[in-house]
Amino acid sequence: MIAIPEYKDRANVLGIGIDAVNMQQALAKIAQELEQRRKGYICLAGVHGVMEAQRNPEVARVLAGAALVAPDGMPTVWVGHYQGHSQMERVTGPDLMLEVMRREEFRGYTHFFCGGKEGIAGELRDQVLAQFPFVKIAGTYMPPFGPMSPEQEEEFIEQIGRLKPDIIWVGISTPKQELFMERYLPLLDTTLMFGVGAAFDFHTGRIADCAEWIKRCGFQWLHRLLQDPKHLWKRYLRNNPSFLFSIALQLTGLKSYPPQIHAKPHDVPQPVWAKSRSIR
Repeated sequence: MIAIPEYKDRANVLGIGIDAVNMQQALAKIAQELEQRRKGYICLAGVHGVMEAQRNPEVARVLAGAALVAPDGMPTVWVGHYQGHSQMERVTGPDLMLEVMRREEFRGYTHFFCGGKEGIAGELRDQVLAQFPFVKIAGTYMPPFGPMSPEQEEEFIEQIGRLKPDIIWVGISTPKQELFMERYLPLLDTTLMFGVGAAFDFHTGRIADCAEWIKRCGFQWLHRLLQDPKHLWKRYLRNNPSFLFSIALQLTGLKSYPPQIHAKPHDVPQPVWAKSRSIR
């Protein structure tokens, strides 16, 4: 196991706790969780995730129960810096996924890709193996757009039970992927689940990356918007002004946002057909 550089607690971003980590610290935390076989899920929270949690207490509760909530976006990093977390850096889903795939300390673990439209998870598997032939990919699954039927749930849980991947990468969207991970983690024979959003599309070339200086300036959202204005304009119009107004109130002390309690995920009731099965 690699040593874990110390970091101070969490930044409070509108009441949502964001772990004050950089990439190295996030990877060290993940390595520790895997080595000790502690079941959990990893979230990456930017403006979109924070605002979804503002609107939905269930999303806020799920984030509070995560093993790690990494700062996915410069606004969360800037708030962390303002609160004294100087070592905090941006950790995105695509970047985190790439680092876990390529680093030697993770080579003994198996991976499973869950998400994307039809064929994307399989294409991602091929792309990853072409770049990192040593990576062990146990399988892929495309979940339905809406809630799973009991038959689909049983099929999915049985597939994971057969393959027993150490890591499940979930590429759906926020907040669906966070709710999905919290719902199914207790039922799955796996250790860690990662909600990585658009990472599947990034790594299969469906979304073009932008220059590092654009990311550091906090304008990657604009780069994304220009690529897909039809689907993203409502999200950014709804989230960005509200976030700026609310964070201004918090940082000036005009409004208090008490942090969510960092609790373990509660036990999710199992379907009747799953209750008799032994789930790790």
